[in-house]
Amino acid sequence: MDILSPKERSHRMSLVRSTGTKLERQIGSIVKQLGYKYRSHPKKLPGKPDFVFFDIKKVVFAHGCFWHQHGSCRNDQIPRIPKSRLGYWQKKLVGNKERDIRIRRKLSRMGWNSLVLWECQIRKKTKAKTLPARIKKFLKKDS
Repeated sequence: MDILSPKERSHRMSLVRSTGTKLERQIGSIVKQLGYKYRSHPKKLPGKPDFVFFDIKKVVFAHGCFWHQHGSCRNDQIPRIPKSRLGYWQKKLVGNKERDIRIRRKLSRMGWNSLVLWECQIRKKTKAKTLPARIKKFLKKDS
């Protein structure tokens, strides 16, 4: 059972951002430091990717481990599935994951290359250090 009233729960959920997240800002900062210019969330591409590089037909997705169900995270690193409305949350989170796969396939068929960067890759200091090199390698025109 939810400990919050429906009105309180609605308010809390309205505070969850879909764009301009901390993760996006951190990745955007890295991309700018590398000297690349990008567009964010263009409506003309499937899934409105977080970072779009039109001239080289590449996109980068910044995925939160909880919302996109990152399978490589250890259980203590991502929030657990809420205990209330379990059926809703399981359907929602599985649906997010399936939608992500469909979108990346569609982009690929359109000739776009995509890279997914996960929230845990920014949080872990060891992985965060290698992130600029990984992004740079992906954004090379010939890769």
